[in-house]
Amino acid sequence: MSTTEQSLTDLKILYKNQLFDNVLPFWLEHSIDRAHGGYFTCLDTDGEVFDTDKFIWLQCRQVWTFAKLYNDYEAREEWLSTALHGAQFLIQNGRDPKGNWYFSLNRQGQPLTQPYNIFSDCFAAMAFSQLYSATGDQEYSDIAQQTFNNILIRQNNPKGIYSKIYPNTRNLKSFALPMILSNLVLEMESVLDPDLVEKTLDHAVHEVMEVFYKPKFQTIIENVTDTGDFSDSFEGRLFNPGHVLEAMWFMMDIGQRRKNSNLIQQTVSISLKTLELGWDNKYGGLYYFLDILGRPPQQLEWDQKLWWVHLEAMVASLKGYQLSGHPEMRNHFLKLHNYSQNHFPDPQHGEWFGYLNRRGEVLLPLKGGKWKGCFHVPRGLYQIFTLLEKIENE
Repeated sequence: MSTTEQSLTDLKILYKNQLFDNVLPFWLEHSIDRAHGGYFTCLDTDGEVFDTDKFIWLQCRQVWTFAKLYNDYEAREEWLSTALHGAQFLIQNGRDPKGNWYFSLNRQGQPLTQPYNIFSDCFAAMAFSQLYSATGDQEYSDIAQQTFNNILIRQNNPKGIYSKIYPNTRNLKSFALPMILSNLVLEMESVLDPDLVEKTLDHAVHEVMEVFYKPKFQTIIENVTDTGDFSDSFEGRLFNPGHVLEAMWFMMDIGQRRKNSNLIQQTVSISLKTLELGWDNKYGGLYYFLDILGRPPQQLEWDQKLWWVHLEAMVASLKGYQLSGHPEMRNHFLKLHNYSQNHFPDPQHGEWFGYLNRRGEVLLPLKGGKWKGCFHVPRGLYQIFTLLEKIENE
């Protein structure tokens, strides 16, 4: 076996062990609220709960994580019971009378924030479709389908009455929703009509690869006008390397599903350019936000190094290498692996730190909060070790 093959085999074992021996045990031990249901996500370095508010999208993501592993890796009863524990809390408390999912609840399940954020709905649909696959319970399928239909109804005006935008001045649309839909619809195949799946995929690929992709920059920007044009504004110039790379591995999955080699090659090209533009040549790691024209970004946290950005970049680069054989994709994966493993995992208490400053020092020692939960780390680790397994077998 060559040195490269041996090293990839070693990495497969590393990521597999990190997932099953380090990350999942952290959440199973510290996050389950056995008194009121659902999960705690605001966990300090050692897993101590520092806030008891419950954020719907993180609740849903944790349900999805354990249901997905139960479905795709091993039917462990502990994983299914953990997913069901969160699902029951969500069914009882998570929606308004119209079926829209709130953004946050207090510990007991009373709503704190109105259902302004459509991504609560997106991750609810993901979670309940996976639970349906795990259990065959029709209630979960019905919830997933109803939620997905609501998403489609709201997609052109996601925030509805909760939008702060003044109408008909600078009408922008966001990359985030078509990006999420490109993955969500594949997660939901067991509960959706096949024609709707393909129609949604067609729309998502068009939006991601033609509307938000700008040949001038050779990458994707976060916001465009409602006619798909570039907006020379803070929002219009926003470049988020992590979002682009996450979207590229979603597109790779679609390209593989449809045996579309051209789409896969496009995703590899965009990934390579994004990794080049997003890399911090002084301190290493990927920036959180940049201005695509090199102007000062609006976000004060622009130069932070975030856990999810690096995980999504590793998945995109490794998947791109597995599908295309492009050596630069492998090189980027190894560079990202070295940076990430040297900075994010906490060998003492488990899980990954989420927020580093530009120099790579831990900025916030928490393991979970309002935006970080049981999702990107386990999903990324699972994707990485299974991709390494495929490469090893091929």
